[in-house]
Amino acid sequence: MRVEQDFEHGETSENSSQMLLNQLREITGIQDLQVLQSALNASQGDITHAIGLLTSQPTEEEHMPEEPTKDNSERNTSNAQNGSAKDDLQTAIELSLQESQQTEAERRELHRALEVSAEENAARMKRKRCEASGESCSPADWIRQEDCPVGIRNVGNTCWFSAVIQSLFHLPVFRRLVLNYCLSERVLEKCKSHSEKRNIAFMQELRCLFALMVGSNRRFVDPSAAVELLRDAFRTSEAQQDVSEFTHKLLDWLEDAFQLAANGTNPEDKQNNPMVQLFYGTFVAERLHEGKIVSNIEQFGQYPLQVNGFNNLDECLEGAMVEGEIESLHSDQTISSGQERWFSKLPPVLTFELSRFEFNQSLGRPEKIHKKLEFPQVIYMDRYLHNNVDQTHGRRGEVKRLKDQLTVLQQKLEGYKNYGSGPTKYPLADMLQYVLEFATTKPTSVSPASPVPTNPPVHTEPSSGDSSQTEPDDAGSSDGSGCPQTATQRTPIHKPFTQCRHPMEMPLQPAPHSVTEEELYFVKGCLQRWRAEVENTINELKASIDKVSQALEGMYSDNSLCQVPYRLHAVLVHEGQASAGHYWAYIYDHAHKRWLKYNDVMVTESTWEELVRDSYGGMTNASAYCLMYINDKLPYLIAEDTDDETGQALKGMDSLPAILKRYVREDNRWFQQELREWEEQFCQAQREEAPVQTLTSTNTEEPVPEEPQTPVQEPAQQQTNEVSEDPPPDSTPAPAQESEEPMANSAALSSISPEPSENVGEGSEEDVTSSQTHGQPDEQKPDESQPVADSASTDRAQRSEVEVEEQVISDEAEPDSQTEPEASSTEENPATVTRSQPENEVSEVEIPNVGRILVRSDADGYNEEMMLTPAMQGVIFAIAKARQVFDKDGPEAGLIKAFHEEFSRLYELSQEETTPQQDPRLQHVLVYFFQNQAPNRIIERTLLEQFADRNLSFDDRAISIMREARSKIRLIKPEDMDMDEYLQWQDDYSMFKTVFAYLLTGLEQYQNGKTREALNYLAHAHQDNSALLRKGEKKGVDQSLIALYRRKCLKELNENAARLFKSQDENEVAEGVTIMNECVIPCMHLMVRDSVSQEDLDVIELIRNCWCSYLGQDMDDSLQDKLSEFLPRVLDCSAEMVVLKEPPKVRNSPLDLCSRLTAVMESIHSTSVVIVK
Repeated sequence: MRVEQDFEHGETSENSSQMLLNQLREITGIQDLQVLQSALNASQGDITHAIGLLTSQPTEEEHMPEEPTKDNSERNTSNAQNGSAKDDLQTAIELSLQESQQTEAERRELHRALEVSAEENAARMKRKRCEASGESCSPADWIRQEDCPVGIRNVGNTCWFSAVIQSLFHLPVFRRLVLNYCLSERVLEKCKSHSEKRNIAFMQELRCLFALMVGSNRRFVDPSAAVELLRDAFRTSEAQQDVSEFTHKLLDWLEDAFQLAANGTNPEDKQNNPMVQLFYGTFVAERLHEGKIVSNIEQFGQYPLQVNGFNNLDECLEGAMVEGEIESLHSDQTISSGQERWFSKLPPVLTFELSRFEFNQSLGRPEKIHKKLEFPQVIYMDRYLHNNVDQTHGRRGEVKRLKDQLTVLQQKLEGYKNYGSGPTKYPLADMLQYVLEFATTKPTSVSPASPVPTNPPVHTEPSSGDSSQTEPDDAGSSDGSGCPQTATQRTPIHKPFTQCRHPMEMPLQPAPHSVTEEELYFVKGCLQRWRAEVENTINELKASIDKVSQALEGMYSDNSLCQVPYRLHAVLVHEGQASAGHYWAYIYDHAHKRWLKYNDVMVTESTWEELVRDSYGGMTNASAYCLMYINDKLPYLIAEDTDDETGQALKGMDSLPAILKRYVREDNRWFQQELREWEEQFCQAQREEAPVQTLTSTNTEEPVPEEPQTPVQEPAQQQTNEVSEDPPPDSTPAPAQESEEPMANSAALSSISPEPSENVGEGSEEDVTSSQTHGQPDEQKPDESQPVADSASTDRAQRSEVEVEEQVISDEAEPDSQTEPEASSTEENPATVTRSQPENEVSEVEIPNVGRILVRSDADGYNEEMMLTPAMQGVIFAIAKARQVFDKDGPEAGLIKAFHEEFSRLYELSQEETTPQQDPRLQHVLVYFFQNQAPNRIIERTLLEQFADRNLSFDDRAISIMREARSKIRLIKPEDMDMDEYLQWQDDYSMFKTVFAYLLTGLEQYQNGKTREALNYLAHAHQDNSALLRKGEKKGVDQSLIALYRRKCLKELNENAARLFKSQDENEVAEGVTIMNECVIPCMHLMVRDSVSQEDLDVIELIRNCWCSYLGQDMDDSLQDKLSEFLPRVLDCSAEMVVLKEPPKVRNSPLDLCSRLTAVMESIHSTSVVIVK
C-alpha cells in the first residue's frame, strides 16, 4: 500500500486525509467514501477508532432497537425540563459512556480477531509480494543484469535477514573481512563446543553467500543454509524476527568467529577483533554521587534511541545521552537523575536502533509508534564526544537561556493572537478592525426586529467580514426549532415565512443606532492607532522569535563542532504493525552516488525523496527502524579492493579468494546448465503442443502434457542449489554440524555409504555400516567383503527385506488392484497417466520397473520426463523399499536404507557385461563410475545428489528423504572433496553420453540415406571418444563401430562428390566441390592425425587414387582449376588446421539413449530401417 505524499505546506492536510481514507478502504473493504469520511471525522483522525466504528456498526445496530424510544424520551424530557446547555452536555456524556461500555468488550474482541487475521495473512501477503516482484518460474528471468546488485530471496519470513545482510555486504570493509576469513587447522582442531562449531559454520555459509552476491550470474540468491543456522538461535523457526535482535545475534556470532581467528581470549586480544574495531565503541557514564562525579567506561554496539517525544535524530541523541535537566532544541522534557553519557570512542560504523515499539498496558500487547522522526544524510557527532564536554556544556547553557527567552516571546505573541477573557479568543488586531468596521457603518432607518442570535459569532478575517455578517441570521433560523420535527410538520410552518421574507429590506451589516461625527472621529483615531501598535508589536515579536530560533539552530553548526561527520550508509525500513510487517533497506551506492532499494529479490534505483517518504514515518505505517552511519573521514570503509602490483580496483570475481572463485564458477556453470535445459525442454514442449492438442480433442481421457515450469537436470549433474530450494550442495563449507551430537564432517557420507568391493576404489576396505543413531542393521552388500560376525544378522535382514519388498511392490504397483507387478517391473513402457486429475489432487503415474505411484498435481519441481529416466526409477524404487524403515525410524534412517538399496543395485548392474544392444553405463552415472574405479567420495556424493533431486517432490516420504539428503550434502566441506576432480568426473560422463548420442544419431541418419549429416555426427563422436579413451578403457565407447560407419559414410560421400564432379553441370560440380571441402577432406585429416588403422589408410588411399585419376583426363579449364584447388589438400593431410562443422544439438537423455541403442542395433542386424524419436 503506497500513497504518494506531497510535503508542500498547502497540500499536507489534504494528502494525509486521502491517505487515511485509502487505508480505511483497504482494511475494512468499504468503498463508500461518505461513510469512510464520516467515520474518520467522528474519530477525529484516529484510524484505529475509525476502524472500530466501521466494523462495530452491525453490533450497535442490533442493540439500538432495544430501548430507542426510552432513550429519546429521556433525552427530550431532560431538555424540556432543564433547558440548559450544561444539562444537555451531561446527558450526552452519560449516553455516550453507556453505549461505549456496551460495545467495549465486542470491540476488543474484534481488534483481536483483526490482529490474528493480519498475522495469519502476513506470510501469504509476503509471498504474493515476492511473486509480484519478479520471482518468475522461468530461469531466463533469473539472469542478473550488468552492474546490478544481487537480491536475496525471502525463504519464509526472512526479509529481516535480507535487509541486514544487504546493508553489511555493501560495506566494502565488512565484505572483505568476511570473504577473507580463514582458520588454520590447528585452531579448528581446538574448536570442540557446539557454539564454536556453529559460529564457524555460519561464517562459512556467510562467505559462500557473499561470494555469490559478488560474482553470481543469478538475479537473486538463496540464503537458506545461513538462515537455518540463525533460526536455531531464535524462539521458533516460523516467527518473524526483529531486526535489532537479529543484528545483535549476527554481530555476536561474527565477533566470536573472528576471536577464534585472533587466537586470544584476554581483553587486549578482544580489542584487536575486527568486528569489535568496526562496530563497537565506548562511552563514559558520569553521575553525581554525594557531591562527587563518578564515572565508568562502557562498551556499546548498536545504540538504542527512543522515538516517542522527539522530532529528529539530534533530539533523540540528546535525550539518550543526558538524563538530567537538559534542554533540547525542540523538546520541553526534563529528567532529574543527573547522569550524563559521553562518547569516548566512536566506531567507524555507527548504528542507531530506533525504538518504535512500546507495550500498551491497557491492551496487553506491543504497539508501533508511527511518529515522524527526521534524520540527516550527514550528522556531526562532536557535541556528544567526551573531549568536548566543556564546550558542549557552555552551548547547552546558552541553549537554555535562549529557550527561556523564546518561551517568553512566544507567550507574548500568543497573547496578541488569542486575546480575550472568555472561553473563545480571537486575534487582537482583527478584533480592533471589527470594532472599527462597526463604528464606521452608517445607521439605517429600519429598526432591527429580528431576535438577537444566542450563538457566538463565527470569527473570520477582516477581508471576509461582509459574508460573515449574514451567518448569525442563518444560524438562528436553523436553530430556532428546539426539538426534532417531521417533514410534514415543517412544511406548513416554514413555507409561508419563506415566501413572505424580504431579505433586501434587512440591513447588510450591524450598525450603531446613532453616532456623532465627533464620537466617530475619536473612536476611529484610537482604534486605528491601537491596531497599528498591535501589528507593529506582533511583527517585532515574530522577528525576535525568528532570530532566537536561528541562534538555536546554529548553536552546534560552527566549524569547531563539525569535525566528526558521519554519513548515512543504510536505512532499514519496517512497514506494518508491531505483530507483523515487512522489512526492506535503502543503501547508498558510494561508487555511483545513488540510493538503491533492496526489497528481497528486487533491487531498484531510488531517490532521497522516496527514502524520506518511506522512512521518516508519521504519514504511513512504514518508518525507519535502524540507521547505519559510517565515518565520513575514513575512506577505507568504502574503498574497493586493489591489486597489490597494479593498484587497480578489483571488481567482481577478481576480488574473491581462489576457493570462492571456484565455488562461484561452479554455481554459474550449473545455472547455465539450468538455462540450457529449460530452453531445450521449453522448445520441446512447444513442438509437442500442437499434436497434444489434436490428441486431446479426439480422446479427452488422455492428459495434456503441461509446459515444464522448472529446468530438467541430468541425475548425475543434479545440484541442490535451485533457486526454489536450497543453495548449492557445497555452499556450506562448514567444518561442523548444527546438531547437539556432531560427528566429523569427513564421515558425513561414510555413515550411509557401503563399500561394494576392493575393486571399486583403491584401498577401500571399510565395512558397510548403517547409521549409529538409529541402530539400523547392516544392509546387503554387493560383494563378500562383509565380516563373518555380521553374516547372521545380514541373512535375517535379507529375508525380512524380501518380504518387505514384496509388500512394497504390491502396494506401490497395485493401488487399485488393476495392474500386475510382473508386467510393470519388466516392461519399459512410457509412463501413462491413468486419468486426469484437477489441480491440488493426486494422479497415478506408471513408472517402468517401479509400478504406479501417486503424484500430487501441485508437486514442486515434478517433471514427468525425468521420472522416466533409469536413474530416477531406481531412486523411486529404493525409497519405496525403505518405506517401513522410514515410518519406524524417520527420514534419516529411510535415506540410509534407500541409499544402501540403490548402491547395491547399481554395483551389481556395473558387473554386467556390455552387449551390442545394451550398455549398462547408459542407465546410471554410478555404473560408469564403478566401471572406471572412481574415488569413493565421488560415488557417494553423486548418489546423494540423486536422492536430493527436486523431482522427488511427489509425496511426503520422498520429500523428507530429499531434504535429508540435501542436509547431508551441505555437511561436505570443500576440503573434504576436490571439487575440480568431482566436476571432471561429471564432465566425463556427460561427454560419454554425448558421444553415444552422436553415434546413434549418425547411425540413424546413415540408415535413412543422409550420409552427409551422418558423417558429421560420426566424425565428432570419434574425436570426442578418442579423448575419453585416452583417460581409460571404460571411459568411452567401442571405437571400432564408430570407425566402421565413418569409413562407410566417407566412401559414399566421396563417390557422390566424384559423380557430381564428372557431370560437368555447373551446379552439380559446385555441390561436389562443397562436399569435398566441408566433409570429406576434414574427415580425412582427422583420420590421419589419429592413431590411424589399416582400414582407414585403405579408404584414404582409395579416395586419393580416385581424384588423381582425373589428372590424365581432358576436362574444361574451370574443372581443372577447381580440381587443382582441393587436390593438394586431399594428398597432404597435415598442412592445415582441421575445422569440423558443429552438428546440431542432440538430446543425451539416458532414457532415450537406452531405447535408441537397442533399436539401432536391431536395425543394423536385421538390415531394416528403424527410426526412434
